[in-house]
Amino acid sequence: GSSNACEKTSFAFLRQELPVRLSNIMKEINLLPDRVLRTPSVQLVQSWYVQSLLDIMAFLDRDPEDQATLGQPPCITPKPSSPHPALSIPVPPDSAPGFPQCHQPLGNPDLDRGCACTGCPQGHPCALPRFTNALVTIRNRHNDVVPTMAQGVIEYKETYGDDPVSNQNIQVGGAQQCQWLLFLPTACNSEQPVSIVYVPSHLYHMLFELFKNAMRATVESHENSPRLPAIKVMVALGQEDLSIRMSDRGMGVPLRKIERLFSYMYSTAPTPQMGTGGAPL
Repeated sequence: GSSNACEKTSFAFLRQELPVRLSNIMKEINLLPDRVLRTPSVQLVQSWYVQSLLDIMAFLDRDPEDQATLGQPPCITPKPSSPHPALSIPVPPDSAPGFPQCHQPLGNPDLDRGCACTGCPQGHPCALPRFTNALVTIRNRHNDVVPTMAQGVIEYKETYGDDPVSNQNIQVGGAQQCQWLLFLPTACNSEQPVSIVYVPSHLYHMLFELFKNAMRATVESHENSPRLPAIKVMVALGQEDLSIRMSDRGMGVPLRKIERLFSYMYSTAPTPQMGTGGAPL
């Protein structure tokens, strides 16, 4: 945050900062063993980062004083066969299949006898710990934004195999979402409207997942109760930061499992069916 924060200063900062961050992530991916880099999943993720970087580079010479620059979104036309993910969705869900894929025998006995975790050739340092540390660094840098939004998107894709913002998924989950919503009491107590500058779709996805998880946890944990406890949301706008706190009585995750939630190899979702076509889960 900054005392002179506005659209212009945000634009000037992001057009310089985002290419650096994307380049650092791409550099870490390129340090993976060649055998992993040749897998379809990792190549697909690389193409996404390249496309994202090219899209952002188009704004380097744009004038922040021009209202058209600030008011119009970039013209992004990805190929139909190569979906263009949001910049805020992290790497692990899509690049992770690259490691199982590199276990496939290549016909070379020296290469097929690799280390147990990645199948890397003998004598090659294991790249998984370094790559995992890079992902942890990315998560910590955006800890308040990325996991909240990405976790729901990833879990939805692992469960249904589709993007959660598509109309199909809205229809599939609509009945269940309405069931949770109809059981919960609603109340609004606002003294002053809050106005902020933020990407609407990002904020929508974050709050959508939070409300969905809170409603589901509340309904499922109090299904035999005659009255459900309310979900309380507090919005506090400071001079530089906005805080949104959501409280529910849905029991949540046991304290002993909190540390496991952000473990790279830990997931509560069932193992998805690995297909041969399309984007990896």
